[in-house]
Amino acid sequence: MPSLAQGALPVPVEHVARKGQKLAAVWHTRCQAADRGRRRRETVLEAAVGEDGVTPSSVSTPGGPRAGLAPVDVQRAADGIADNIGRVLVGKPDAVRTALVTLLAEGHLLVEDVPGVGKTLLAKALARSIDCTVSRIQFTPDLLPSDLTGVSIYNRTTADFEFRPGPVFANIVVGDEINRASPKTQSALLECMAERQVTVDGHSYPLSGPFMVIATQNPIEMEGTYALPEAQRDRFTARVSLGYPDPAAELEMVDEHAAHDPLATLEPVSTAAEVRALVDGVRAIHIAPEVRRYVVDLVSATRKLPELRLGASPRATLHLVRTARAHAALAGRDFVVPDDVHAVAAPVLAHRLVLSADAQAARRCADDLVHALVQLVPVPQDPGSRNGAHPRRR
Repeated sequence: MPSLAQGALPVPVEHVARKGQKLAAVWHTRCQAADRGRRRRETVLEAAVGEDGVTPSSVSTPGGPRAGLAPVDVQRAADGIADNIGRVLVGKPDAVRTALVTLLAEGHLLVEDVPGVGKTLLAKALARSIDCTVSRIQFTPDLLPSDLTGVSIYNRTTADFEFRPGPVFANIVVGDEINRASPKTQSALLECMAERQVTVDGHSYPLSGPFMVIATQNPIEMEGTYALPEAQRDRFTARVSLGYPDPAAELEMVDEHAAHDPLATLEPVSTAAEVRALVDGVRAIHIAPEVRRYVVDLVSATRKLPELRLGASPRATLHLVRTARAHAALAGRDFVVPDDVHAVAAPVLAHRLVLSADAQAARRCADDLVHALVQLVPVPQDPGSRNGAHPRRR
């Protein structure tokens, strides 16, 4: 076939000029749209946050931080949410409590267990117990990052690029079978979970508070899945496994839930504003220097175990402190004791640990290693409360 340089397929000069002018006009329009998009950013953020006009917790308000509730009020409100979830998820009070602790600690929850034990049910029950924005994402291999975060779309009517928020712009995001998505799509949640914001086309959009990701995954059926990398697992504050119910709980489930869907009649018992107040109350929980040192020693001990290739990160230390505060608030106390740290140590630390080859061959379990460290690391004898006097553990 003759080449264009030989003149076999001549192109009119006027056509090239018109095409060049059209491309220049498109790029000029795009630049103008980007400028207008930056000027309209605040309006877009308000639409992404919601119609209730609630300011995201990551954005400072002129009035300063909100006043939190007292520990007794936090306990009462959390018990109401737990009872509401218990109407749907029968016989799993420990898992429900871990989910509430993670919520009040401003964290994210990974629910990992075999099929059919209620992983998605726990996530949806917690979401429906709070009157807030909720979105559910079914992770599949063909899911794209923009399907989660949103995308900028050119509007020919306004000659402007408009940002269309994705499903992560919600208070509670339920991700079902997160390990079925590709690593590229999984990484779209990294910024959301760690920084509570989404960056698209050079613009950062803060997420409204409270913000919580509840992801489920099946550790048994691994064909066609992508294991979560350590960076992704480390961003989950806690991991919980439901396990099979005992015969009495399973019989109660059959009697009450076999004829209808329990989620269909579940009503909210709290609001997003109340959860924000609960979170502020948890932030005010006192933790003595001795308990802080104990948390640091416990996390540091995981990095020295010969059974582990990778210990817990400094982020795990922060998460352990926050969850211990939340656990103390659920107990109605305004100070943290070592028992609070013990209660949340395994859910917060175990999923971050990477076992060595010898430990895997010996069928060691990360949860057992955490429980062993709790017994080995010395406990502070006189962890001070707000008044400086707290009885020793017996």
